[in-house]
Amino acid sequence: MDFQKFIQLKDSLVSTGDFFPLWGRNLPISMTMFSSFEHSVDLINKKIFKKRKEGCSRVQQLGVTCFAAYAAGAVGTLVSNPADNIGSSLYNKKAENVIQAVKKIGLFNLFTRSLPVRITIVGPVITMQWLFYDIIKVLAGLTPATNVMLKT
Repeated sequence: MDFQKFIQLKDSLVSTGDFFPLWGRNLPISMTMFSSFEHSVDLINKKIFKKRKEGCSRVQQLGVTCFAAYAAGAVGTLVSNPADNIGSSLYNKKAENVIQAVKKIGLFNLFTRSLPVRITIVGPVITMQWLFYDIIKVLAGLTPATNVMLKT
């Protein structure tokens, strides 16, 4: 792609208003999901198994991955739900700008509209992504993502 086409693409994304709601959703959800995944793995290993990763079987490690990934998907959905609702409103031409979208949706609905459905959809998708990633690592002889050590 040459530079002129890139500039035209950038201008069309920014002018239609899709660029900033997209980044307003993708950056926070990605950062939140990675962080909450790692914290969930740590919490599960410390509070449920109460032993080091080396003391767990590979099946247990993959189970930890599944539970932590679902939790990460749910937390990420909570964080990104307002931006998704705003983006949907702008895309469907129900609002001209972000301020108008927030006013039309309402502050409470901004955070809660479609949340249970989104958690139901996003949780398993994120779980499958992490599970496939860890299964490939296990088959390759590497350590699964649940490589969090208990602090002694």
